[in-house]
Amino acid sequence: MTKNTDTTAASRVLGTRALNRALLERQLLLRRSPMPVADAVEHLVGIHGQVPKVPYYALWARLAGFRPAELSDLLASRGAVRIALQRSTLHLVTASDCLELQPVLQEMQERRFRGSFGKRLAGVDMARLAEVSRKLVEERPLMFHELGKALVELWPDRDPLALSMAARTVLPLVQVTPRALWGTAGLARHTTVRQWLGEEVGEATPEGLERLLVRYLAAFGPASVRDMQIWSGLTRLREVAERMRPRLRIFRDRHGVELFDVPAGPLPDPETPGPTRFLPEFDNLFLSHQDRSRIVADAYRDRIWQGNQAFCVFLVDGFIRGVWRIERERDRAVLVAEPFEPLSRPERTDLEAEGARLLEFAAPDAAHDLRIVRS
Repeated sequence: MTKNTDTTAASRVLGTRALNRALLERQLLLRRSPMPVADAVEHLVGIHGQVPKVPYYALWARLAGFRPAELSDLLASRGAVRIALQRSTLHLVTASDCLELQPVLQEMQERRFRGSFGKRLAGVDMARLAEVSRKLVEERPLMFHELGKALVELWPDRDPLALSMAARTVLPLVQVTPRALWGTAGLARHTTVRQWLGEEVGEATPEGLERLLVRYLAAFGPASVRDMQIWSGLTRLREVAERMRPRLRIFRDRHGVELFDVPAGPLPDPETPGPTRFLPEFDNLFLSHQDRSRIVADAYRDRIWQGNQAFCVFLVDGFIRGVWRIERERDRAVLVAEPFEPLSRPERTDLEAEGARLLEFAAPDAAHDLRIVRS
């Protein structure tokens, strides 16, 4: 990466719309991209995959002519996997990114495990637990409750859930197909990366961490150190950002917070039209910054969450302006859209047109209906 020679960038303030349009451009949401599926998954540094259908809807919103079979085939051929990565949550990534990113994020996985389950497993020999768990899941992919049940035979005074989460932490475990194939049911069974991909993950390096942050900025920037930590789950990134500073552009947001960016990161005109888009729950678009006003007004943040449950959202003029769901009524699929505020006539027309495309994607064999209701 070239050294930053822009002496004026550090004083430039990026307003909310400027940050919004930059985010949409980098998230492939200003226009649908012709990018191949694997390239898009890597560009986005993975897609949140806790809910199996989420990556399909996320890619449909971003890629021109996306067909579910493209992603299903990638998973079935083991060109992509689902594994706990950023924030210790399940993400869909390419096989090569699985091998590259997992070591960088391992320390975070261990820290979060200790915070949640460490006291329950005090005194347990983790090396032995890893050895036993590896043998079990490489003999046959297991669900976590099955793995916990097997492990508790060796540690009968311990919590089976804590034991299975320990195995998930000390071993890189992927969720195997047919789970997450489009239109196919499958239980959440797991085996090791080594067994599934035929390769071991490598060792964490400072260079690997810097590459990860550069990729984050390319897909989500400009962003603050706190944003980087929110997205990744990692801590103490200030010193890493300082080390990278000579190679990055520096901006500030409207609050004066310093924002880092890659030298070639696009910054579209803030008045660039923002198309209407329907996005799935838990899309990383709205999970990857501390200050989320670049994508959702503060007044509406609590309306896209309920406890630990996120709602599917839609964008109007580039910002989250409502939630949606598809309801099945006999042989009819009904898209129910709930705007947070009244829509103008052109906005409503755009929402209806994009909603019709969504229904064609989600329920091609059903009759369709769309209802726009006030929430």
